[in-house]
Amino acid sequence: MSSDPLLQILRRKARVTDQELADLLSSDQETVAKSVAAWEDDGTILGYHAVIDPEATGDTSVSAFIEVKVTPERGGGFDRLATRVARFDQVVSCYLASGGYDLMVVVEGGDLREVARFVSEKLSSLEGVISTATHFRLKTYKENGFLFDRGATTERLAVSP
Repeated sequence: MSSDPLLQILRRKARVTDQELADLLSSDQETVAKSVAAWEDDGTILGYHAVIDPEATGDTSVSAFIEVKVTPERGGGFDRLATRVARFDQVVSCYLASGGYDLMVVVEGGDLREVARFVSEKLSSLEGVISTATHFRLKTYKENGFLFDRGATTERLAVSP
C-alpha cells in the first residue's frame, strides 16, 4: 500500500468529498483536488468501485478463483500471456502468484456452466496454458476491507495449549 495518507484514505473510502479529505489531512480542498486529479491522469488511481453484497441485491452470478500454470515465454516471461488472459471480459482480476501455480485469475459468470465454458473453451485452450484448477466462491465474509456479515456477533477464538 502507498505510504501517502491521501491514497490510503481513498483506498478505504473513495466516496468522500475533497473537503472531507482536506479536513482529515489538515490540508486544503484545492491541494487535495489537484493531487487526486494528477493521480487519475497519470494512472496511479485507475478507478473507483462500490463493494456490493450480492445477497442483498439477489445477484445469482458466480465467481471463481482459477489457478493457472503457464509456460513462461522467452523474452516476455509471464507478462504477455497474463495480459491476454486479463483482457477476457469474464476476468475480473488477474495476478502473478507464487507457489504451485503462476496466475490467479478471478472470473465472474452468470452460472457455473458459463464459467466452465470460459475455462474449457477460452482459458485452457490458450497456447502456453499448462493446467487450471477452478475454485468457486461459496460465500464472502470480507472483500476489500468490508465485512459482509454485519449481524454476526464477534467472539474470540478459543486458545488451545
